[in-house]
Amino acid sequence: MRHLIPSYIRVPVVFFAIVGLVEYFIDSGDQPAFMEQPIIMLFLLLVLLILLAIEGIVGSMDNILYQSLDEEAKARYDAQKAAPSKLVLWIKNIYKKLLGSRPMEEEGEIILDHNYDGIKELDNSLPPWWLYGFYATIIFGVVYMARYHIFNADDQFAEYEIEYAEAQRAIEEYKRTAKNLVDVNTVEVLTEASDLNAGKAIFEGKCVVCHKADGGGGIGPNLTDEYWILGGGIKNVFRTISEGGRDGKGMVSWKKEGLSPLEMAQVASYVLEFQGTTPAEPKPAEGDIWVDETASEADSNSSEDDSEATETTEAAVEETAEAETDE
Repeated sequence: MRHLIPSYIRVPVVFFAIVGLVEYFIDSGDQPAFMEQPIIMLFLLLVLLILLAIEGIVGSMDNILYQSLDEEAKARYDAQKAAPSKLVLWIKNIYKKLLGSRPMEEEGEIILDHNYDGIKELDNSLPPWWLYGFYATIIFGVVYMARYHIFNADDQFAEYEIEYAEAQRAIEEYKRTAKNLVDVNTVEVLTEASDLNAGKAIFEGKCVVCHKADGGGGIGPNLTDEYWILGGGIKNVFRTISEGGRDGKGMVSWKKEGLSPLEMAQVASYVLEFQGTTPAEPKPAEGDIWVDETASEADSNSSEDDSEATETTEAAVEETAEAETDE
């Protein structure tokens, strides 16, 4: 094997195989492992030096053993080293069969009676590799036609829709488990007990000093009434927690204070739990009454649908009554 593969090929192949295994088993994020962790780079350099040392030692031992042989043994060794291996001979035979060419000694049997200024033409058959490829395309075409035009398998458009739906499901599943990807545009009210308990813990640790434990308000506004200074609802509350309150007199930006997007979503969801409760010492209302326009539009659409359904029912009743009168 050492005679088949030179050392300048063996060493890089083994080295990069080890690098690939290290990268596979070590989670390094976006960058290669040896760039994230210098200790891994030192380890790989040590591996490379060991490989080079082994090659050097083995090569030196080969030379020592060769020099210790007599002339006849050296001749046999040189002949064996120069002779092609069975693998090389097998590859050459396959290549000749696929090429399908005749040796120069047999070209006289296939030469044509054409002569163009001394240039003669051989009647060579098409190479087997070309014929096999052509037959393969015919078989592929028959299978393709039967699959998509006879048995009506999913075409590329249907496959695209299926893969797109699977990708969307994967994205939703990823978002469900990776809550820290949330932002002001995608945040939703968290209802799980674990999220609300986490939001409560953060609120009690960072917010009660201004809003009190029951949300009645102190330095900060009352969180239990319908009045909001910067808007209510999960998105506005999340934005206020993230970016901070009014300039000069509002609360700080908790994004800059180290709260993660998930923690801010948990606090915002917990804050909305105060709505409609009765604190011990409520602070007077500040800001304006906030109305959820999205909910209003949904209620409006629902009312329109109910109205249309009622009109349809009344029309059906009138038609039934007219029909009975005619009878």
